[in-house]
Amino acid sequence: MDAAGYTTLTRQSGLMREMQSIANNIANLSTTGFRREGVVFTEHVKRLDGEASLSMASASARHVDLSQGGLTHTGATFDFAIMGDGFFLIETPQGEHLTRAGSFTPDAEGELVDMDGNRLLDEGGAPVFIPPDARDVVLASDGTLSSGGQPIGRIGLWQPTEPLDLRHEGGTRFSAEAGVEPAAGASLIQGSLEESNVAPISEISRMIEVQRAYELGQGFLDREDDRIRNTVRILGDSR
Repeated sequence: MDAAGYTTLTRQSGLMREMQSIANNIANLSTTGFRREGVVFTEHVKRLDGEASLSMASASARHVDLSQGGLTHTGATFDFAIMGDGFFLIETPQGEHLTRAGSFTPDAEGELVDMDGNRLLDEGGAPVFIPPDARDVVLASDGTLSSGGQPIGRIGLWQPTEPLDLRHEGGTRFSAEAGVEPAAGASLIQGSLEESNVAPISEISRMIEVQRAYELGQGFLDREDDRIRNTVRILGDSR
C-alpha cells in the first residue's frame, strides 16, 4: 500500500473513534450531569528523502465539553445542581473523582452518597454528614447546609488544577491527575438536577457527516485495492 492508502487508513481510524464518541453522547442524552465528549484530530507530517512529505492523521485525544446543561426540578432535599463552573468531589474506590451528577442520599451512617455509594466530600475534603435528628435541611447557594437555621456542613465545589488534565473515568465521573482546587463563582441549587449537555440534533448531524466522510474514505481504499490487484494481475500475465 502506498502513502495515500496509509494516510486514508489513519483518517478512517480517527473517524471510527469519533463515531464511537458520538454514539456514546447520544446514549447519554438523559444521563444526569453527563458531559459531551468529542475527538480531537491532529496531523503528523514526516519529511521523506527525495519524496513528498507524508501526512498522517491522529485522533487519540478527547475533548470534554463543560458547557452548562439545563436544569430539571425534582423537589428532592438532597438533589443539588451546579450553576456555573465546578464539580462535586466524591470519594470512590479508585480515588477522588469529580462529577456534575448531584443526586445524593444519606446512607446508614448519615453521610451523603451518590447512586453508586460514593461519598460526597465537603469544602475540606471530608464526608458530608447529616445528623439523624436533622429536619428541613436547606442548601444555600454557597453550599452551606443548615437544619433548623443552624449550619451542619458546607458542600465543596472543585475544579482540576490543570484544566486540560480532566480525564473521563466512565459515566459522569472524571479524575484530575494534577489534583483539584476550589472552584469560584459557581452556585448551588437545591431540589434540582443538571441535565446532560448533549444537543441531540447537533450530534445526529455530526454523525451523518462522519458517516459520509467514512464512506468516502472507504470508497478510495476500495479503488486503491482494485488498482493494485489489476496491476499485479497485468504484470503477472505479461511474463
